[in-house]
Amino acid sequence: MQKGGDTGPVVTLGDPAASLLIDALKHGNPDLKMPPDGKLKAEEIALLEEWIRMGAPDPRTEDTVAIVQARSAIDWAKAREWWAFRPLTLPDPPAVKDTAWPVNDLDRFTLAKMEAVGLSPAGDADRLTLLRRVTYDLTGLPPTPAEADAFLADTAPGAFKRVVDRLLASPRYGERWGRHWLDVVRYADTAGDNSDFPIPQIRRYRDWVIDAFDRDLPYDQFVREQLAGDLLASATEEERQARHIATGYIANARRFGSRVSDYPQHLTIEDTLDNLGRTFLGLTVSCARCHDHKFDPIPAADYYGLYGILSSTRYPWPGIELDQKQRDFVPLLPAGEIQSVQKRAQEIEKERARFGKDLRQLKDDLRKTPEPKKPEVEAKIKAAEQALAEFLKKNPPMEMAYAVADAAGPGDAAIQLKGEPARPGATLRRRFLTVLGRMELPPDTPGSGRAQLADWILSKENPLPARVMANRIWLHHFGRGLVPTPNDFGKQGKPATHPELLDWLAWKFRDGGWSVKSMHRLILLSRTWQLSTLRSEASQQRDPANELLTGFPRRRLDAEAIRDTLLVLGGNLDLSPAGEHPFPPQKDWKFTQHNPFKAVYETSRRSVYLMTQRIQRHPYLAIFDGADPSTSSPVRPASTTPLQSLYLLNDPFVHGQSKRLADRSLSEFSSESDRFCQLYRLTLCRPPDMEEQTEGQEFLAKARAKLTSGGMSPEQSEAEAWHAYVRVLFRLNEFVYPD
Repeated sequence: MQKGGDTGPVVTLGDPAASLLIDALKHGNPDLKMPPDGKLKAEEIALLEEWIRMGAPDPRTEDTVAIVQARSAIDWAKAREWWAFRPLTLPDPPAVKDTAWPVNDLDRFTLAKMEAVGLSPAGDADRLTLLRRVTYDLTGLPPTPAEADAFLADTAPGAFKRVVDRLLASPRYGERWGRHWLDVVRYADTAGDNSDFPIPQIRRYRDWVIDAFDRDLPYDQFVREQLAGDLLASATEEERQARHIATGYIANARRFGSRVSDYPQHLTIEDTLDNLGRTFLGLTVSCARCHDHKFDPIPAADYYGLYGILSSTRYPWPGIELDQKQRDFVPLLPAGEIQSVQKRAQEIEKERARFGKDLRQLKDDLRKTPEPKKPEVEAKIKAAEQALAEFLKKNPPMEMAYAVADAAGPGDAAIQLKGEPARPGATLRRRFLTVLGRMELPPDTPGSGRAQLADWILSKENPLPARVMANRIWLHHFGRGLVPTPNDFGKQGKPATHPELLDWLAWKFRDGGWSVKSMHRLILLSRTWQLSTLRSEASQQRDPANELLTGFPRRRLDAEAIRDTLLVLGGNLDLSPAGEHPFPPQKDWKFTQHNPFKAVYETSRRSVYLMTQRIQRHPYLAIFDGADPSTSSPVRPASTTPLQSLYLLNDPFVHGQSKRLADRSLSEFSSESDRFCQLYRLTLCRPPDMEEQTEGQEFLAKARAKLTSGGMSPEQSEAEAWHAYVRVLFRLNEFVYPD
C-alpha cells in the first residue's frame, strides 16, 4: 500500500489529495474507479481521507485512536476530587481562643492555625513601619516625610484606612500592580525570535494593563478583554480601540526562528497556551502537547481542543530576519475609516519607496561622479533627503496596535501526534478542558471561539480563576502565596497552607464583583498584615518558614522599587506619560540572527517603563532578580549576591543619585543634625537615633580628613564626604529590607 506498484503508492501519508486511493474513490480518473459500479457515500470517503490525514495507522501494528483513548481513559469523577477542581465554597471563619485579637474575619483563619500548634502572633508594627510597608506595597515608592507627619498626626479612628484609600487612588498604584501582571504574562517589547525584532506598538498593551489596575477594572472583564476584546460590543470608539489593544496579551506570545513560509506557528500557539493555562487557571496545560499530561487530568485531546481556538486567530507579524516588514497589526481608527485609510497608507508607502529609490540612486551616482562635480550631486542628495523628511512629516505612519483578530478561515485543529505538526491525527472540536466541563463550540460557530473561551474560563462553575487571582494578590502582599506555586495548582504544585482562607478570599473576590482594590483593603486592614516582623523564639523554631504567619515576612525590595526609590531620592523621577521607546526607524531595521537587536535606553521614568527585551536581560534588572521576559514569572526570586553590593557601591547611577540627594541636604540645612534627620527620614522613613548620629559624625570627620589630605579643598571634601555618607545609607539592609 505504501511502497506502491506500477502506478505508485496507494496512499500518501497525511495528504489525502495526493493519495491515489482517494482519487480512485472519487472517480476522478475514468481508467481508475473504485468501486467500479458506483461511488462510496461522501461521508465514507471523508472517513478514509481522515484516516490518511492521521497517517493511515495500521491496527495490526499500532494502536488505533479508539484503543489509545480507552487505555488512557481518565476517571473524571476522581480527577475532580483534587482540591483545586472542587467547587468554590464560603467557609465559616473558625472559632479562636483569643477573640480580642482579630480585627476582621481574615484574622480568624490565620489565628486559628497558630493556636492549633500553640503559637501566638507577633506584636503590631509601629505606625512609621506600617506607612513605609504599605506605601511600597501599593506604589513601589517610599513615603515622603510630609506623608509620615500627616499619618502620625492623624489620631482619629480609620487613619490607616485613609492611607490605603489615598494610595489606591494614586496613579502610582497602577504602575506598581500592573508590573506584577506583566511579570506573569511575560511582557516584552521585542518579539523573541533569533533576531529579537522590536515591537514599538506593544507598549500600548503595557499602558492598558496599568490603566486597568488604576480604574479597578473588574477582574472578569480584565480577563475577557485580553482574550477577546476585539469581539466584544463597545459603547464608544475609544472603548473599542482599547479592547483591541487588550488582546496584545495574545499577540505578546513569543516568536521563534526566522522561517517564513513554514514558520513554526505551533510553537507560538504553544507559548500562548502555556501562559494562558498558568495565568488564568494555574495549570500547566502545555504539558499535554505531545501526550496526555503525566500528572494532571489534561489529555492531549483537550490541548488541541484549545489549540484550534488559537489556530483560528490571526496573530500580528512583528518581522523577522527573512521577512522584516510588520503586517496584520490592528489600525487604531474608527471602523468605517479603516479601509480608506489603509488604501491611502499603501499609496504613501509606494511614494516613500520612490523617494528611497531616488536617494539610493543619487548616492550610487555620487560614487561614480568626478570630484569637481560631486558638490552638485551632494546638493541633490541633500534636497532629496529634505523632500523625504517633509513628505514623512506630512504623512505620519498610521497608529497601530499589536493585537489579534479572528483568522479568515477559522476551524477545528487536528491533534499533532507526539506534538509534530507533520503528523496530524484526528480533527478535534474546539473545546474547553474536560475536567472543567468540556464545553464545545457548535459546528456552525463563526469566528475563532475566543469569546466563548473567555466565558468558559470565567464560568461560575470554574473555581480556578478566583482562587488563582486571589492567591496572586495575597502573594504580593506577603511575599508568598497561600499556594506557594501560584502558576501550578496541579499535582506537581504545592498545596495551600490555609486552604479554607484561600476559598474564603476567592469567594469574596468573585462574589464581591471581582474588585482587586477591594481585596487590597480586605488584606491590608487585617491585623495579620499589620504584624511586626519580630517573631518569638518559639515561632522561629517551630515554624522556621513562617508558613503560619506568626509575624510579617521580611523581604527585600524588588529591582524596580530600588531603582525608583533612588530616582525619588535624587529628585529626578520623571512622572510624565512614558510614550514610545527610542527605537531606530523601521526603515533601518536589518537585524539578523548574528546581529540581533540589542539596546538599553536610559530613562528617568519609573522602571515599569524600561524597554524590556525578550532574549537579552536588562543589565540592571538582571542584578536584582527582575522578571524573565521569556517565560511567566509569578514569583521573583530574592538572591543576595556580591554583585548587588558592588552595584550600590560603585555604579555611576548610584553615585549620581547620592550626589543629588546629598547636595539637596547641603543646600537646605546648615546643621549636621538637621541633615542627618532629613536623610534618615527620606531613605528609611524614620529619624536617626543618637548612636546613629554619632557614628555619622565620626564617618564624616574621617572622610573629610582623608579627602583633604589627598589635596581636595575643604569645600569639596565637605560635599564629597556627604556624598559618601548617603551611599552608606543606600547600602544599609534597612534601606532595601523594609520591615
